[in-house]
Amino acid sequence: MKLDAVIFDWGGTLTPWHTVDPMQCWLAVTGDEALAARLRAAEDAAWVSSRDHHRSAHIDDVLSVAGVELTHDQRRRYFSWWDAHSVTDPAAPEMLRALRQRGLRIGILSNTIWPRAEHERIFGRDGVSGLIDGAVYSSEIAWTKPHPEAFRAAMAAVGVSDPARSVFVGDRLFDDIYGAQQAGMKAVHIPHSEIPVWQTTGVEGTPDAVITGLYELPSVIDGWL
Repeated sequence: MKLDAVIFDWGGTLTPWHTVDPMQCWLAVTGDEALAARLRAAEDAAWVSSRDHHRSAHIDDVLSVAGVELTHDQRRRYFSWWDAHSVTDPAAPEMLRALRQRGLRIGILSNTIWPRAEHERIFGRDGVSGLIDGAVYSSEIAWTKPHPEAFRAAMAAVGVSDPARSVFVGDRLFDDIYGAQQAGMKAVHIPHSEIPVWQTTGVEGTPDAVITGLYELPSVIDGWL
C-alpha cells in the first residue's frame, strides 16, 4: 500500500479532550449570566447545524445570532480562557516527525468556529507549526466533517488528491471515522474523548485501526506501508 498523507482532527486528537462547560467561558468573558446564556445557546445551535446539516459557522456568526458584540479585550479573554484546554499532546511532536521521516504529508482538518489565527497561535506556542504541511478549519469553508468536501479540502491543503492514499486520525466515530471513510480514506480512531450525547447521531464508522495514544500511530502506518 502507498500512502501520501496523514490528516488529523484537532480537539480530542492532537489536543487531548478536556470536559469543560462552555458556559463558564462565556461567563468569564462577559460577566453577565443573561449574555452568557444567549451566547451558549447560539454556540450550541451552531454545533447542532454542524451535526445535522454539516454546515460551518464562525465565532462571528455565533455573536450575531446571540445579538452580542464583544470588545477586543473580551475576544482575547475568550481565547485565553481556552489556553489551558488546548495544549498539544506531548506525544505529538515526535509522532509527527516520525511520519514526516516516512515521506508523508501532515495535515489538520478541524470542525471549529475559531479563526485560523488562533489555531496557528496554539501550534506556534506548542512548537509544532513546522511539522504541519497544511490545515483546513471549518470556520473558513462551507462544510464541516463528515461532509466529503471538508476532507477533500484538507487533502488539497497538503497537496494530495487520492483519498485511498490518505489516512485520517480522529476521536469521533461519526465526524472523523465515518466521514473519512465515506470520502475514501482510511481512518484511525483514538477513543479517549467523552463526546456529549447530544453531539452524536447514532451513525458511526468502523475504524481501520484503533490506537490508545498518538505514539502508536507510526507503527500502524508502518503496517500499512
